[in-house]
Amino acid sequence: MNKIPFVTKEQVEEIVKTYPTPFHIYDEKAIRENARALKAAFSWNKGFREYFAVKATPNPFILKIFKEEGCGTDCSSLTELMMSEACGFKGSDIMFSSNVTPASEYKKASELGAYINLDDITHIDFLEETAGIPDTVFCRYNPGGLFKMGTDIMDNPGDAKYGMTKEQLVEAITRLKAKGVKKFGIHSFLASNTVTNEYYPELAGILFRLAVEVKEKTNTSISFINLSGGVGIPYEPGKEPNDIAVIGEGVRKKFEEILVPAGLGDVSIFTELGRFMCGPYGGLVTKAIHEKHIYKEYIGVDACAVNLMRPAMYGAYHHITVLGKENEPCSHKYDITGSLCENNDKFAIDRMLPEITPGDYLFIHDTGAHGFSMGYNYNGKLKSAELLLKENGSVQMIRRAETPEDYFATFDFCEIFKNH
Repeated sequence: MNKIPFVTKEQVEEIVKTYPTPFHIYDEKAIRENARALKAAFSWNKGFREYFAVKATPNPFILKIFKEEGCGTDCSSLTELMMSEACGFKGSDIMFSSNVTPASEYKKASELGAYINLDDITHIDFLEETAGIPDTVFCRYNPGGLFKMGTDIMDNPGDAKYGMTKEQLVEAITRLKAKGVKKFGIHSFLASNTVTNEYYPELAGILFRLAVEVKEKTNTSISFINLSGGVGIPYEPGKEPNDIAVIGEGVRKKFEEILVPAGLGDVSIFTELGRFMCGPYGGLVTKAIHEKHIYKEYIGVDACAVNLMRPAMYGAYHHITVLGKENEPCSHKYDITGSLCENNDKFAIDRMLPEITPGDYLFIHDTGAHGFSMGYNYNGKLKSAELLLKENGSVQMIRRAETPEDYFATFDFCEIFKNH
């Protein structure tokens, strides 16, 4: 079973007349439809809001799409806060979830009136000294140990640097209440890129029970419960994707079962999704420029790990379509490589694909989140353009490709590159 690209060979041949490969391209229509599906899935909760994880796709054009769809932003750094501000997000539109947080970032979040999510109990005093304690504060919870669903180990929170223990969280809320905090939220992230409809309901149950316990121990009602991210996408073809309607219904059942009897039926549910919101709706388009026949068969493309580092960093699978050859047999085994001086600069290893010749265009799927954003400049390689396939079928550049001038810009204090 194959994944189907949202652009054709003919479309790409037209696009490259203006925007040469490589480039990331995003499908606006699909992004909007998915945002609406998420909102519908949680429409039973009157305070529900999605805070799109800016780290996944930090592009103001993408953020403005989500703003139009009623989403806020989830920020974890100063520049993400600045980008959100520039796009018109302010106050409760912004969730600031960070760790090892510099004072300047708390100050900016406070200036914007953002919700601040404290990662650690020691940050209470640090926040108070640097920016003051706001009326609303979120606290991040880490349950420790292994996170299991049935007999499957999903992740290892006890080994993660994020969040507070239950005892610390209860103490933090007590201390914050004494400092004048009026409303509280709790937040947790227990597993990454889950492709199961059971993850969010399971996480919700943990946080809902924690909210009940906090109320019992501190006489404080939690106002907001942030389920964070972790709802993933199937990178491999043929794998069943998450059904957000089923997930929303699963969370609703936990809500009715745990929170409503405890008098917490007015809690607002928040999510901080990135990969689920944008991942499948972006692709990296690259051109085959070399072939090599030694101990293995290699196809060299004009993109590299600078443009998409997940395969190099994690050994992650990204499906590849050779545009125009979708119906040809996958009869050739290739490593698909970039040009970095690193042997892990490979988009695929021993991948069965149709025969590829230089000049063919490859569509690398599911790069809409944590794709461009994880890029870097090793070997002096430059990041690509980002394009948006508009709902009307036109293509808009939403980030230009980097130039050597951008690469050398941090030497603008000296004369070395002035005449070059």
